[in-house]
Amino acid sequence: MLKRVFVAPDPGRVRLRFAARAVLGIGGAVVACGLAGHSLAGAVTGGLAALLALFTVADTTVRAQAVTTALLPAVGLPVLTAAATLHDHPLARDLAFLAVTGAGVYARRWGPRGHSLGVFAFMTFFVAQFLHATTERLPELFAAVALSVLTAAAVRFGLWCYERRLPPAALAAPSAGTGLARVTTRQAVQATAGAGFALVVGQLVSGQRWYWAVGATWWIFVNTSSRGETLVRGFRRVLGTVIGIGLGLLVAVPLHGAPLPTAVLLAVCVFGIFYSAAVSYTWMMLSVTLLAELLYGLLGVLNPALLALRLAETGVGAIGAALAVFLVLPVTTHATTDAWIQRALRCVHACTAEAAARLSGSRGADPARRVVELEQLLGRVRLSVAPLVHPLNPMVGRKRRARQVLALLDDCAREIRGLVSVAADPEASHDARLAAACWRVESAVEALTGGAADVPAAALRPPATDTALTHLHGVERALADLAAPLRTPAASPRVGA
Repeated sequence: MLKRVFVAPDPGRVRLRFAARAVLGIGGAVVACGLAGHSLAGAVTGGLAALLALFTVADTTVRAQAVTTALLPAVGLPVLTAAATLHDHPLARDLAFLAVTGAGVYARRWGPRGHSLGVFAFMTFFVAQFLHATTERLPELFAAVALSVLTAAAVRFGLWCYERRLPPAALAAPSAGTGLARVTTRQAVQATAGAGFALVVGQLVSGQRWYWAVGATWWIFVNTSSRGETLVRGFRRVLGTVIGIGLGLLVAVPLHGAPLPTAVLLAVCVFGIFYSAAVSYTWMMLSVTLLAELLYGLLGVLNPALLALRLAETGVGAIGAALAVFLVLPVTTHATTDAWIQRALRCVHACTAEAAARLSGSRGADPARRVVELEQLLGRVRLSVAPLVHPLNPMVGRKRRARQVLALLDDCAREIRGLVSVAADPEASHDARLAAACWRVESAVEALTGGAADVPAAALRPPATDTALTHLHGVERALADLAAPLRTPAASPRVGA
């Protein structure tokens, strides 16, 4: 798990900068709340608001990101008001929480902005339960949210706006149809049903910390688009929580909320959440669990019994998510997986075309941006086929073919990174053979995504000595090898019927 986090490719140091900027922005927000005279509860609210503003906003352009960030309080503050107002009315509070859960997932149909606002709304209601917020505390909490979002925005769009140099690619989940045929609609119903189960059973387990179960169900549904993905994510959430609780017993409990070491460890946890989010959900959940334990230490309520309760509530949430995806409008994996693979293959061609254009002298070509998009798409492919390559999967043949597909896509990505590195060299010159090689890559992609008869035989020719052509021929070979596993009747990485 450690190897996967720290050895995983990080083109442009995007993950490193993402994590470092988060520590700066969230730390700045907490300091700003302290200087404004807010209580510990206000500082915690502000820190979490800043974390969400930096973590969830992923629009295509910097301008769109700024608009979404500005809209976060407009969505979060009314939800916070409702949560505080209903604090002493359990039935109405529970129904409102379920409504926010369903609406938050349904909002994903509007792309990255809908996703960000949905997550912020849900987490605002969740934080109100975490802090037992009442109407008397609303003015302070309002001020903390506004100040923290403003501080996070100042860091993201002013002090450290690396997106201006390397815009991130926004990846909308494949979705089609209307009504219950649309994936986001079906998942909204599933999430609401799963959260309802988690809420009822979670309250039977604990009348004070029941919201942990609802939160677990919610986060298992985030960034998933099929039954298989949701089940694997639930397993990884429980695993990360178990490891995080074990680490908390060794680290967080002995600290007893000591301010300075707790603050340092909180910064480490924030870095871990942001740095690992794209490559390991288990590691991210470990960091989230330890962060929560440290916050409870600051609030003076952390003890081993509380950690055991968190594990139990997380298990309830995972069971709720599993029952929902199996019993309520199940969404199978195969169509989603095929769509992500095809998008990744088309991005491979786009990368080669941009690199070739750059080598031929076009300064407007930007292959580095395409590489970032390719890495994100491959991450989505890995998430989608995760049920097949999971150790507990009994289908050996499909597991083997899925691993073969992933390995060959990784080969493509490695060759693409090498090609882009060559293209970035100002001394590199155009070779007429590049155009022919790029045409063969395009033909190979069309054969794999559009149903052409065969991958071009030229893809198998020996690599040239020129570095750029060597990388291009490496891409050709990988695409040619992908033909067999992708065209075998049961080969495409599918889960369910």
